[in-house]
Amino acid sequence: MELPPLSAIATSSSADTTAARNRQAPSQSSTDFEAMFLGQMVDEMLSTVNIGDFGGGHAEETWRSFLSDAIGRSIAEQNSTGIAKGIDAAIQRYQTGQDL
Repeated sequence: MELPPLSAIATSSSADTTAARNRQAPSQSSTDFEAMFLGQMVDEMLSTVNIGDFGGGHAEETWRSFLSDAIGRSIAEQNSTGIAKGIDAAIQRYQTGQDL
């Protein structure tokens, strides 16, 4: 199998390359939204957990949101839910005028 020269492959413009890269990976704003959404979902779930004798009180309520945000960010960085990809796809369709 013979590979073509690199100059023959690199014929697309940088704008085309940037657009293709943007379609493949979710944008930072979409990932941030996904992290915020998942953080709120995790916070809601953690608020229903009975901690028992360990924890509780005002300090737990204060720090629980930080834990929830960290868990939400961790899940969003894995790109496993597809929320950010769906948001990016909707934004792309909106910008190009395609129907949802």
